[in-house]
Amino acid sequence: MSTVRKMIKASAFFAVLSVAASGWAADRVKLTTPVSGVVKEVYVQAGQKVKKGDKLLALDDTRFKARVMEAEAGLMRVKQEAEDAEREFRRAQELFDRGVSSTTEFDAAKLKHARATANAREAEARLIIARKNLEDSVLRAPFDGVVKVREAEPGMYVPAELNPPTLVILGKIR
Repeated sequence: MSTVRKMIKASAFFAVLSVAASGWAADRVKLTTPVSGVVKEVYVQAGQKVKKGDKLLALDDTRFKARVMEAEAGLMRVKQEAEDAEREFRRAQELFDRGVSSTTEFDAAKLKHARATANAREAEARLIIARKNLEDSVLRAPFDGVVKVREAEPGMYVPAELNPPTLVILGKIR
């Protein structure tokens, strides 16, 4: 039994692609999603030609979309808090400069502003990660090729692990 056939039997999440081009030997590239989820749709069949960027399969994106919405709401909230802290800090600075407030009050406003600014940056990072995870829930062809074998099916669970299952092998031209 060939190595490829053994690999196919070892993993239930498999499609094999190879590059459709003349004169060159093809390398095979294993593809999988970097995020966990349930396969919602598989867009390719054996023998089908694909172009770079074509969808190969998609995971159910319900949770990924919800996480983006959650991160957007969180960012809106902390940005408002940061704006409030900025106003309080400017006011405390003015009062401190005029000698009307103490160093303690000024330092407290400064600390609150710094924390609110850090929270806003953290919320921006969470939103970036949520958007990237949503994008990664769709497996796309990294180059032109032909589907050789397709084993991935709707309803299959794909775990993101140190050794995730191979979903697609794409052949490359040398």
